[in-house]
Amino acid sequence: MRILLWHVHGGWMEAFIRGPHQYLLPKTAAGGPWGLGRGGRNWPASAVEIAPEQLRDADIDVVVLQRVEEIGECVRLMGRRPGRDLPAVYLEHNTPKGNVPAAVHPLADQSNIPIIHVTHFNQLFWDSGRAPVRVIEHGVPDPGYRYTGEREHLGVVINDPVRRWRVTGTDLLPRFARAAALEVFGMGADGLAEATGLGADELTVRGDLPPEDLHAQLAGCRAYLHPMRWTSLGLSLLEAMHLGLPVLALAATEAGRAVPPEAGAISTDVGELVQAAAQLVEDPDDARSRGRAARDFALEHYGLAAFLAAWDTVLSDIADGNVTTGPVSGGTGSGAAGGPPVRETELSGAAGGGKQ
Repeated sequence: MRILLWHVHGGWMEAFIRGPHQYLLPKTAAGGPWGLGRGGRNWPASAVEIAPEQLRDADIDVVVLQRVEEIGECVRLMGRRPGRDLPAVYLEHNTPKGNVPAAVHPLADQSNIPIIHVTHFNQLFWDSGRAPVRVIEHGVPDPGYRYTGEREHLGVVINDPVRRWRVTGTDLLPRFARAAALEVFGMGADGLAEATGLGADELTVRGDLPPEDLHAQLAGCRAYLHPMRWTSLGLSLLEAMHLGLPVLALAATEAGRAVPPEAGAISTDVGELVQAAAQLVEDPDDARSRGRAARDFALEHYGLAAFLAAWDTVLSDIADGNVTTGPVSGGTGSGAAGGPPVRETELSGAAGGGKQ
């Protein structure tokens, strides 16, 4: 299949573009959110950059939308409306914002474009209205067992930790620094030391590293810290587990499903997590054992093969004009099979799907 999508979430794309399809990525000279293309990443040749002006004549089977504005962009560039003239799915990466118990998804009032949530928590907390809904949990390419834990530090990956602050649990970092020095990876960490009040012996800002370098550096930390309060399940957490790091996770959003207790510690009691961090620093053998448990769990529940297979099923259904709310769920096996669809709607205007 030929799939159109914009390069919005690089970490998620690392997995998605490894399927058996051709992936068309709009590319402009200016780059940015509407023209990043491959973004210089070492992706398979099947991830093809395309100029936006070439899309009108392009042979496209399905568009994977990730922003509401992309619906209008498809109309502008191709003269085809997703869900009517072009088979489409909407991938929702994020937890809802605002009045969360009553948060209505922007595509809730239609039934032509199914919403794909990346976690069961997100599906539960978004009011998706009458839109068809499925969950395809994350899968990540296995970086291999790389853990050494040689540094008595806690590794954490947070993008924009100062700007996002309580959302990402950045305000909690000083408490964890009492147990071990922190190494913070990710974009937009300028001013983190000043914002947290941590000194050079307590905090090292590693910055935004290419995946291979990130994995190599992260694997040297004694444990991985996941202090996120209100974000969708971070791919960096799953990567750390694949690498073989033990995990200290705030039991919020999807973390309770993704991190078993034997992989480290998970709690809403920050004091418990700080104590567990100190214990892992003191006992490298226990840290290594828990890290192996984390890797085993991640391989079983968040592997690449199940993720790609679930997406193949959805994409095939959409291209054929079939939209159902069913039990398709990549990643963890507990949601991957059994039970009939609970609702079915027609992809009006797109019956026949396939190539346009």
